[in-house]
Amino acid sequence: MANVIWLLSKLDLRNVLDILLVAVVIYGALWLLRGTQAVQLLRGVIFLALIIASIGSIAGLTAFNWLISSGAQVLAVVVAVVLQPELRRGLERLGRAGGLGRLTGREQVLDHVIIEIGTACRRLAERRQGALIVIERETGLQDYVETGVEIDSQVTSEILQTIFFPNTALHDGAVIVRGARIVAAACVLPLAETIVSDAHLGTRHRAGVGITEQTDAISVIVSEETGIISLARNGRIVRHLDEQALVVLLQHLLQPEPTGSRRLIRPDARPRQPKPTRNGKS
Repeated sequence: MANVIWLLSKLDLRNVLDILLVAVVIYGALWLLRGTQAVQLLRGVIFLALIIASIGSIAGLTAFNWLISSGAQVLAVVVAVVLQPELRRGLERLGRAGGLGRLTGREQVLDHVIIEIGTACRRLAERRQGALIVIERETGLQDYVETGVEIDSQVTSEILQTIFFPNTALHDGAVIVRGARIVAAACVLPLAETIVSDAHLGTRHRAGVGITEQTDAISVIVSEETGIISLARNGRIVRHLDEQALVVLLQHLLQPEPTGSRRLIRPDARPRQPKPTRNGKS
């Protein structure tokens, strides 16, 4: 406690401004990389550097500290080269009009969004129309968004059915959902590294599983041949889902309730209408 009081007594306006500027620079760098997979890589590098620096300072290893300080500049150059695409994309995002208005965190996937996805998948499955819907979570999917056509629209069953209607310009590829918005369609996804043995699992299913192998996203796949609805997560796929099961799974995965059980909304739930009175008025 005494050390903290002594440290606070040494702080003046210049020191506080210095700390704030460093914090702003670090926050700005993380924001530039937000929405890409480079965030996890940068966090790992920072965490490893802090551990190594702490070991060297505590143990008083002079030669080791010299090696770390000498290699820090080389490491910074290597990181800049590795993250060059993400840095360029972040700077472009910063230069766009209204870019500063997107500093808020990622939106939560709402119940009505999940229900709309479930309804769209059921109707597409009934008509044997293939679909691939990817729901973004913590790992940003901006790299894959830029491979498709940006849309930025509300998530509705009608829009999803229109996108995946056969022979349309956007039906071949994946739709990426971020929060309550469809951000892009016709996106190209990486194929699964593991070989899928089932003959019914073609390129669409391999892409749906592949994106979950590299990110924490959740993908929903509707088979064009069989009409089977599947859900992929962490490189694993669950098949033969109906609308009810799909909605329940998505609510469980996207809206966990650690403090207790939560109310699951049925896909066919609609606002309750007031009962008419005897004279026919509501």
